[in-house]
Amino acid sequence: MIKLGYDTVYSGAKMSLPIKDIQLAEELGFDSVWACESYGSDAFIPLAYIAAHTSRIRLGTGIAQLAARTPANFAMVIQTLEELAGRGRVMAGLGVSGPQIVEGWYGQPWGKPNARLRDYIAIVKKILRREGPVSHEGKEISLPYTGPGSIGLGKPLKSILHGNPDIPILLGASKPANVRLAGEVGDGWIVMYVWPEDMQAELEVIKQGMAKRTDGKTLKEFEIVTNLGVHITDDLKATFDHVAKHTALYVGGMGAKDMNFHKDCMINHGFAAEAERIQELYLAGHKEEAERTVPHEYLDLQGLFGSPERIRERWPRWRDAGFTTLRLAYPDERTMRLMTELVRS
Repeated sequence: MIKLGYDTVYSGAKMSLPIKDIQLAEELGFDSVWACESYGSDAFIPLAYIAAHTSRIRLGTGIAQLAARTPANFAMVIQTLEELAGRGRVMAGLGVSGPQIVEGWYGQPWGKPNARLRDYIAIVKKILRREGPVSHEGKEISLPYTGPGSIGLGKPLKSILHGNPDIPILLGASKPANVRLAGEVGDGWIVMYVWPEDMQAELEVIKQGMAKRTDGKTLKEFEIVTNLGVHITDDLKATFDHVAKHTALYVGGMGAKDMNFHKDCMINHGFAAEAERIQELYLAGHKEEAERTVPHEYLDLQGLFGSPERIRERWPRWRDAGFTTLRLAYPDERTMRLMTELVRS
């Protein structure tokens, strides 16, 4: 049965958490609650706070940014959270942000993201397993460090904390090389901009990665998590106008002009002219016109919108696509109860 997740997103100017709603999600049988990070609130402290106010619901980072922490620190944080929350509750979602954030916010080189992810995950898994002092010589990351500035005294170490060696690591990825890597070395894939119609082709890429595994993990044991916008409304136009603000911001104003993954997604789904125009308008400061340019047909592909009856009619498209978890962003009680009903039906 497909599972539901509650996505807290990341903060705006102020930080707060809807604990009562999250507790209701747990009561209704939601499988997981998620926190993420960009360049404001972090992904882990909210989950620790949520863990203290819940007892069962799994805790996922969706995603924690690779550049924010060394592999060793990432392993320390997920082990610590798991031990305090209770074993079996943590899912460690990991991914690379865009170069504007990696270099502009974290002060890290963009480098070669695929090789960096491979090295990072290998080091984290070695730390979790505690099979010996950890050393790794990779293309992008090595441990101990012996590069510029090193004084040569680095020593392989073993984690003091005897944590859960099997904390699942899910890779947030959109490019084929990284999706393939998720299948090869990850325990799951956090999807970005993949609609149900795309899933068959994407699953073939995952299978290509899985063919290289040596641990026997199969697709049946592999988590595939996606965001799903659900809006119960009798006024579709007003809802789409509201959602278009977020889409225009990301398609028009996120990333660099020539490297914007959100714009690429709109292009890849058949709205190339609109994507170019939205970016042109947004970067010129015409934000409201950019919002009006967002096609409602594009928004309708991304989620479930309308009356409960319309949502029920369109539900099988998402239910049967191959996702294991649908992550709902800040769902209200009515939405949570409707989605719980649909999942159980």
